[in-house]
Amino acid sequence: MEAVTLFFKTIVLRPYVFLFLAAFLFSAIKLIGWPRTWRFWLTTWITAFICEFSSTRTGIPFGWYFYNGSTVGQELYVFDVPFMDSLSFSFLLFASYSVALGLLLPVDPSSTSARLFPRPLRFDLAARTSWAVYGMTAFLFAFIDMVIDPVALRGDRWFLGKIYYYPDPGWHFGVPMANYVGWAVVGLIALALYFLIDRRLAPLSLAQPITPRLLFGIGLYYGVLAFNLAMTFWIGEWFMAVCGLLMHLPLIVFLIVRLVGSSRFYPAT
Repeated sequence: MEAVTLFFKTIVLRPYVFLFLAAFLFSAIKLIGWPRTWRFWLTTWITAFICEFSSTRTGIPFGWYFYNGSTVGQELYVFDVPFMDSLSFSFLLFASYSVALGLLLPVDPSSTSARLFPRPLRFDLAARTSWAVYGMTAFLFAFIDMVIDPVALRGDRWFLGKIYYYPDPGWHFGVPMANYVGWAVVGLIALALYFLIDRRLAPLSLAQPITPRLLFGIGLYYGVLAFNLAMTFWIGEWFMAVCGLLMHLPLIVFLIVRLVGSSRFYPAT
């Protein structure tokens, strides 16, 4: 009963996390269906939890960092790791996967759609589990954390709270580069496991255009990005916020151009 109580306290304390989680469930079910969605969530959460548990005890794969327990009794912890923290990896990885698909899925040459936006993309198994999508997803997963982690490290200045610290702060606004490597490792492991599962489940129905459904996941990625940039501006870290915005701006522009621009941005295969 105590765990259940702490779970509900976590929802009250971290409503934004569960709003993003709800957005993930909605967009993932729209895109890949429920059987794949819950497997994606569980695989990612378990992978992230194991890596966080390991890193706070061995420094692998994120490097050394520690949770200070400042919110013990206010939210759910699992073996000294905040539940909401490892939970966040699931919707962030799916959002990163969605953006990677938007960037790399080939155009559907069989589509008769005359709509200018969004462009019809092919979502067959080979396309959505390609090596290019795999690598791009891991990159985007670590890339968004380069905005999230610096502001989270300053959580005592907004409603996150000061919940963790690095014993050896890094040059990127106090975050060690090992942390971003760890994020890429989590993404690579979790997505590899999901791709294996995806190949073994019943084929997806591809009768309906996939791109409109893909936009929900892309919107989740940039919704999380906007939330964290807003928090960064709010606490007065203008230089850090502008750096984060400029990092992501070229990718945003390219993604928009790819979805609405001319056919030369679409590989035929």
